[in-house]
Amino acid sequence: KNIFLKDLTIAFASGDVEFILDKVVDDIRWNRVGERLLLGKEDFAEALEQLKADPVVELAIHHAAAHGKAGAVNGEAKLKSGKRRAFCDVYEFGSAKGNSVKEITSYVIEVE
Repeated sequence: KNIFLKDLTIAFASGDVEFILDKVVDDIRWNRVGERLLLGKEDFAEALEQLKADPVVELAIHHAAAHGKAGAVNGEAKLKSGKRRAFCDVYEFGSAKGNSVKEITSYVIEVE
């Protein structure tokens, strides 16, 4: 599950929308704290496409941990625009196997 979370985080950073969409359930919920809650694959896919406007050029994953039906990844990303963001994504898996994602809560902070 830890490797799955790292692979998913790398896919987010590299804009691999197809890989990500293949790993989430149809009624995915993405709570980007401080922004609107996204419900369903269609909204989720649109949001993923919007992330490509300022792509990640450098990614550092500090920790990835999973237990049971939940997991989390935190790290930092540098964007093409020069912005740096610290993030923590908390995942709820679709099953105990941890091969699909049912819900994501993302905490993102701009850093200097």
